[in-house]
Amino acid sequence: MMVKKRVPDWLNSSIWSNPQPPPSPPSKEPVKWPASPIVEPPPPPPEPVRASSGHATGAAKGGIRDPLSSNYASNSSTCHSDEDNRSSSANSTVSAGGLRSAHPAAEEISRHVQLLQELSRKVINMGELRRLASEGIPGAAGIRATVWKLLLGYLPPDRSLWPSDLAKKRSQYKHLKEELLMNPSEITRRLEKSGIENNDLDGIPGFLTRSEVTHGEHPLSLGKNSIWNQFFQDSEIMQQIDRDVKRTHPDMNFFSGDSTFAISNQEALRNILIVFAKLNPGIKYVQGMNEILAPLFYVFKNDPEEENSASAEADTFFCFVELLSGFRDNFVQQLDNSVVGIRSTLTRLSQLLKEHDEELWRHLEMSTKVNPQFYAFRWITLLLTQEFNFTDILLIWDTLLSDPDGPQETLLRICCAMLIIVRKRLLAGDFTSNLKLLQHYPSTNISHLLYVANKLRIPSAG
Repeated sequence: MMVKKRVPDWLNSSIWSNPQPPPSPPSKEPVKWPASPIVEPPPPPPEPVRASSGHATGAAKGGIRDPLSSNYASNSSTCHSDEDNRSSSANSTVSAGGLRSAHPAAEEISRHVQLLQELSRKVINMGELRRLASEGIPGAAGIRATVWKLLLGYLPPDRSLWPSDLAKKRSQYKHLKEELLMNPSEITRRLEKSGIENNDLDGIPGFLTRSEVTHGEHPLSLGKNSIWNQFFQDSEIMQQIDRDVKRTHPDMNFFSGDSTFAISNQEALRNILIVFAKLNPGIKYVQGMNEILAPLFYVFKNDPEEENSASAEADTFFCFVELLSGFRDNFVQQLDNSVVGIRSTLTRLSQLLKEHDEELWRHLEMSTKVNPQFYAFRWITLLLTQEFNFTDILLIWDTLLSDPDGPQETLLRICCAMLIIVRKRLLAGDFTSNLKLLQHYPSTNISHLLYVANKLRIPSAG
């Protein structure tokens, strides 16, 4: 007879039963990166206005709201500010309204100060930075942007190397764009221009003579090395990227709409994805990569430092490459059934759930036949970007990127915690209701979710 494992007390704590009321935000002043950090918490980035016409994508998850909208906190019953989500049971009080930190503003200020102090060091202690970041990164004054760049290895711990490294990488991206985003017609025009300048052309100025048009440069050439043949093959990928970029967070004016700003941001996303696809022919572009790209670009573009904001496209490209390197095998279809492919990753999630909550695992996979591939494929491949609103995605990614074990292991723990948090509903449900619940995951307290996920680091007893 199977002995059911007792659910840990920390999971059933009553302090998580109700959402927290949002506190009044403290007054904030601008902060630069000084030699000695300023203690005032800085202001948030410019508020992108929510688009006037929403789409079904946002509605599917209860609405993906613009995270910096002034009325966001008051309109959301389950999403909370950083102060709310970071409060712990050790320094919290319980009221009828739920869990509320005794001094949320003070905790927020303290976290700002500690991060600024660490970021102002000549050589940053990455272990300490990861610890601080895992508790939540303030998005103001470029703090989150700088910390994410450090956590992703884009910036080195030695601050004296930042100017030269950034200039080199931004220049490198500029040259990649010039090389990879140019269509064959532009290549031909440049050849013509070069020939004219060097007086290499005879006859009519501005045109290549027939003998000078090589087979590979002819639009009707089907050769493998033909630039036109490759261009036509890339066109299908570009069309898919265009469609997906236009669907990226349609209810946020930062990404959507007819404004010059939104169109510019869409163009940046498009450029990054095309350059990535051309540099990675084994993966190319996989639908949904735009969703992973969006949080990175949003955070970097909202950096109040003008030079950093202007170079957000280049910075995002390199950080996107680094982030995907940890999940690369999930996007390679030929590896799906290998020990490093997505099926293996789903199996690891199943094993993690069995280890920590065998009763729930048996009900899902044995009784109701709700296997991870039915719901967790999207969770894992898109890094949870479709399961939560934009604000919560940023908070979850703070933890994903700061974990020394790497984002893959942390992601699996968070996915497992998502199952455990709704275990009562799952245990009472059948195949249809459970599948619907997990494919449309309900709003939840993100601090609780991350708390449970962190607890899963410890192997389950007995």
